[in-house]
Amino acid sequence: MKAFRIAVPALALAVMVGAVAAADKGEKLVSGPQVDQQVPGPFHPLNVTGEQAGQKFCLYCVNGTNPVAMIFARETSPELTSLIKKIDAATENNKKHEMGSFVVFLSDKEGLDKELKQMAGDAGLKKIVLAIDNPAGPQKYKVSKEADVTVVLYNEHLVKANYAFKKGQLKNKDIEKIVSDVSKIVPTDKQ
Repeated sequence: MKAFRIAVPALALAVMVGAVAAADKGEKLVSGPQVDQQVPGPFHPLNVTGEQAGQKFCLYCVNGTNPVAMIFARETSPELTSLIKKIDAATENNKKHEMGSFVVFLSDKEGLDKELKQMAGDAGLKKIVLAIDNPAGPQKYKVSKEADVTVVLYNEHLVKANYAFKKGQLKNKDIEKIVSDVSKIVPTDKQ
């Protein structure tokens, strides 16, 4: 009986250590539609900027089969602002391919709309649309509660790249990789 009382806590400790070790191995955070999946379809966030500002409007719908950079975010940060500015520039640079881009903030934070309008103005955003949806996000999109930022690059409604970051994990090297991967959704010009 004495051995049993020692073995059970030891087993519990081994299971906890194993779980922590698995988490430390950097298991990939899965959030949003994954590579080679179809983008799930229409949803109607409140557009804060863009042509439909102040309305619930389907950004998936307006972009159709064009190349799109879609970002889901939980809150603003300097790194996210940097990513948004670079995706906005990529969208502007690829306007001949009718590239679209939008960021949907999954939040019910009071005054977020004013904060996003200020961000758009301060950052000089031209093309990317900022919008707000409920904290869970559109159900069919399966945005992880653990993901602070989810980036989906798609063309013809097919996902070509997906990135998900927990709070504080988005770094400059990640931003550069995401922007570089815009080439996966934009047709290359033949010389």
